[in-house]
Amino acid sequence: MAIRGDKTQQNAALLVAVVSSFLTPFMTAALNIALPAIGAEYRLDAGMLGWVTIAYSLAAAIFLVPFGKLSDMAGRKRVFLVGISVFTLSSALTPAMPTAALLIAARILQGLGAAMIFSTSIAILAAYFPSGERGRALGFTIAATYAGLSAGPFLGGLLVQHLGWRSVFIAAVPFGILSILLLLWKLGGDWDGAPGGQFDLAGSLLYGVSLALLMYGLRRLPAAEGAVIAAVGIAGLAAFVWWETRAPNPILSVALFVENRGFALSNLAALITYTATSAVGFLLSLYLQYVKGFDAKTAGVVLIAQPVIQAAFSPLAGRLSDRIEARAVASGGIGVIIVGLSALAFLGESSSAAFIIVCQVLLGLGFALFSSPNMNAIMGSVSRPQHGIASAMLGTMRVIGQMSSLAIATLILALVVGPVQITPERYPAFVEAARITFGVSAVLSAGGIFASLARGRINSR
Repeated sequence: MAIRGDKTQQNAALLVAVVSSFLTPFMTAALNIALPAIGAEYRLDAGMLGWVTIAYSLAAAIFLVPFGKLSDMAGRKRVFLVGISVFTLSSALTPAMPTAALLIAARILQGLGAAMIFSTSIAILAAYFPSGERGRALGFTIAATYAGLSAGPFLGGLLVQHLGWRSVFIAAVPFGILSILLLLWKLGGDWDGAPGGQFDLAGSLLYGVSLALLMYGLRRLPAAEGAVIAAVGIAGLAAFVWWETRAPNPILSVALFVENRGFALSNLAALITYTATSAVGFLLSLYLQYVKGFDAKTAGVVLIAQPVIQAAFSPLAGRLSDRIEARAVASGGIGVIIVGLSALAFLGESSSAAFIIVCQVLLGLGFALFSSPNMNAIMGSVSRPQHGIASAMLGTMRVIGQMSSLAIATLILALVVGPVQITPERYPAFVEAARITFGVSAVLSAGGIFASLARGRINSR
């Protein structure tokens, strides 16, 4: 049941969710542009420079589920307030870090704050909007996410070029302050959670370490040690599930997945879809710059088509899911994604930029039709006291899916192209690897349609 709030509170909750949904992807996308300047100043090699982004992602992924449970116990707005404050403070402090180690530590702190934001913002929004209006509101947050991804490279490039890389972090501070003020000024109630026993610290540690090993192992593929590390991580997650079935106050109720078919299959559909699509931009970026010879700016213009379409159509898709059963809209979206991926499976060295843009438009439209309705289904499949953990699980599916997608792409590249630089004589092998990856992703997406349709009707709560 939604909080009894007036339109002013609903608008404030929506603005808070939209600002936070824009802020974190914008920071990630803009930071990618700033990495060369950061590496030059701190004299970092490629491995250490990668940790500027990996440290953030790992911290966010590790703490999502624990903070989701904590927000259900201690109050979502309280956890969000701490999270946005930590994120804002770390954004202000990061530019002042004198060494690379401290810079990476600040990024870990920023990821910690992001985990609190991800695990609560959607739950707060869901609390203020009744089921008949929730999809529209969620659609705006999805649109804000893709607007951040779209604006990040362009605005980040302007900031880095004219004001230096530190301005990327400083630009996030006003947005964080705005969210804090809106939360304290306009949103009353829901500060208290539903305390029930002690927080499962042992389960949280087991989950965090296991997930970190899995994510790190996936990044190390196809190296043998990567497979071993990932396998240890999977074994640790299996032990975590066993522990949670016996813990008196688990951070993740296994029964929620066993007894709630709609919740389990909606999360599975999200995991499959993110796994199938997240590496598309990575492969197309390499294709456009290596095979087609585009510069980074031109490649970015071509690749912006997908997030722009996603941002434009996500509110409409969310509104549709308020009126039409979410599984129908989401499943149709996956169908459009399959068409886009199947088209990319015929990519060739002579394929035009127009062909790439059309495929991007299809993928953007499909993901817009899938994402908002699927999120609406997840939040509608659980009761309000479980909104925090539901929001956290959705974020976790996204992170694991993104990592798995890149792992699949890099594994196929290693098998087809080999552990060598992509030089002109390797272009045919690279294109073949990309085609195989897109074909595998299209087949994988078919499993997403099955999970989406099999969940049945979702009774919004």
